[in-house]
Amino acid sequence: MTEPIRAEQVTVVPANEASWTDLSAVFGTAGDAARCRCQWFKVEGWMWRDSTFDQRVERQRAQTGCDEPDAGHTSGLVAYVDGEPAGWAAVEPRVAYPKLTRGRSRVTWGGRDEDRDDPGVWAVTCMIVRHGYRGRGLTYHLAAAAVGHARDRGARALEAYAMLTEPGKEITWGELYVGARQVYEASGFTEVSHPTKRRVVMRVEFGA
Repeated sequence: MTEPIRAEQVTVVPANEASWTDLSAVFGTAGDAARCRCQWFKVEGWMWRDSTFDQRVERQRAQTGCDEPDAGHTSGLVAYVDGEPAGWAAVEPRVAYPKLTRGRSRVTWGGRDEDRDDPGVWAVTCMIVRHGYRGRGLTYHLAAAAVGHARDRGARALEAYAMLTEPGKEITWGELYVGARQVYEASGFTEVSHPTKRRVVMRVEFGA
């Protein structure tokens, strides 16, 4: 199927309200997502050297709180399409990502001077779409859900580190895990910096 996924087909829930089996289905068993398990910004140091696959899986399971609907915290959202697990968005306070706050990433901080430890600023760091659902607009639904999720949990602002896409130029899913600029624009994000040729920082402010 290639037709766009309609809003009425989509349900997005905090990951702790989803099952670990469903989340695992989204990440699959091969490719960058399956190996990383959304730990790239979590593991201090070089992830492939300083963590094992089993450790990354266990960390993700603890961070998401899957199968624990009463958990006080989760690290992201799970999207269902017609009841089937189909997507994931990592969204938390920015301080939950050591590589964002303690690193020297040009993408994150180029041209910006602000308090890196501000707990009121949240970040969307990754969006994963399961094979069979890609190319149908599910990331637009995930980005919109991330805005509501962060706002409802007291965020002052939500930002993302988006990829610029060009018509006719293919970009692999491995690159697009950060999300495309137009996806965030559709959910009310605006550009706050353009640190590299292909990346922009997008942000939505929620006010007081």
